[in-house]
Formats: sequence, structure tokens, C-alpha cells
Amino acid sequence: MAEPMNAPGLLLVLHDVAPQTWADYQPFVEAIDALGEVPMTWLVVPDFHRHNDLEAHPGFRRMLTSRVARGDELALHGYFHCDESPPPHTPRDWFMRRIYTHEGEFYSLSQDAALARLRAGIDMFRRYHWPLEGFVAPAWLMSEGTRQALRQLPLSYTSDPQHLYRLPDFTPVDAPGLVWSARSAWRRGVSKLVSDQREHRWRQAPVIRLGLHPVDMRHPFSRNYWLQTLKRLLAEGRVPLTKARWLAQYNDRAGRAA
Repeated sequence: MAEPMNAPGLLLVLHDVAPQTWADYQPFVEAIDALGEVPMTWLVVPDFHRHNDLEAHPGFRRMLTSRVARGDELALHGYFHCDESPPPHTPRDWFMRRIYTHEGEFYSLSQDAALARLRAGIDMFRRYHWPLEGFVAPAWLMSEGTRQALRQLPLSYTSDPQHLYRLPDFTPVDAPGLVWSARSAWRRGVSKLVSDQREHRWRQAPVIRLGLHPVDMRHPFSRNYWLQTLKRLLAEGRVPLTKARWLAQYNDRAGRAA
């Protein structure tokens, strides 16, 4: 698929990719593949919840390798994707780690602890010969120690719900994203209303991210929303790209304009 430099972009991002979640994603991925060349960014967890170590799943690794060959991007998404730090002590930390999410793995890590996990993830990608440019913290939550650790590593970007950040200096790049909370029917209904409003607001945005989670795939209402939204945005002329590819194009344009 062509990639005109000035066409608005569309980034399809699969979160929480692991052997345990592949059954959720597989039918959706097959539906996307049937549309043609729609590259995706897969956020890969090396050992999801400590019982999905990729070392023990060679078939799953081969599938990911085939996706890289197809033109998809694999990005590092935490290491265990679960929060095992000591209990929170402040109201804010309690909310972030017990109400907002239980999976903020990098929310309270020290620089040394974050660096150790990030290096272990980078080593895993190298071991399997997967190119690696990006890191996304589970639930997008990062401690200051994690930010300092990322400044020391050979990675190109990280992100939060509305931005990509070029590393090592954390230069923000607007990249608004749609994401759902799909655990219950009322959450799915609210997510649909909010997403429709945001999509309308972002009609002229240079790029829109679609941030999918395994739970979205377990309910026809949310799964169908993502498929139809993707089709509609493609029909409107948005060009599908991986996060790394879009950011490289952005950097090229910024460099020429400087």
C-alpha cells in the first residue's frame, strides 16, 4: 500500500500480545489480513503474568517472526505486565495501582529495576532477531526511574495515550489514540460514545492510533467497532503504518523543515 508523505496516518496497535491472548486476537488479525496490506504494531510481553514465557512457546514466536516478515512491527510492552511492587502508600498511588489498573508494572520501579527489565526485554528481542524500536509501559504508566532508564537505551520511542515520545529526550509528538474499556456492557457503551466524539474531533489529525486490547476481542460489540472503524478510516484516505514507520516519516519531515 502506498505511503504518501502528506496523507494522514492510521496506526493499528495490538496491546498485551502473548501466547495467552493470541486466541483472542487471531480471528481479528485474520479479518484485517483479508483487507490487504494493513501493517500493525504488536506490543509483545516477554512473560505475560509470569506464565507466558516466550521461551516456552516456539510456535507463537514463529508466528511473530512471520508478522515481522510481513511488515508488522513488534514493540516491547513491559516484561511481566503485572504490578508486583510493594503496596501503595498514598491515595494517588492507591488509585493508580488498585483502581485504574493492577498492571502498572513500571509505575513505581526504581531506575535500576526498570533498567534491568528493559535490558532483559531488549535481549529477548535480539535473541529472536526481532527489530526493536519502541517500548510501551503497561497501562502507559512510567516512574521517573523508568524514564531515566529509557534515556540510556537504544530505543527510538515510547508513548502515552495521546503522544509518541522520541527518545532519548522524550520529545512529544501528537498522536491521539482511541482506546476502550470493554470489561462490562456499560463500559463498552460509554467507550463507544467517547470514541465517536474523539474521532469526530480528530478528523484533521495527522495520525490516529487505534489501541486494541484482548478483552475488546471477546465481545462482538467492541470487536465489530474496531473492525468497522478501521475500514472507515481507510476508506477516508488514511494510510496504515506501524508506529515506527510513521515516526520515521515524521522525523524526516521535521528534519527537512528545520
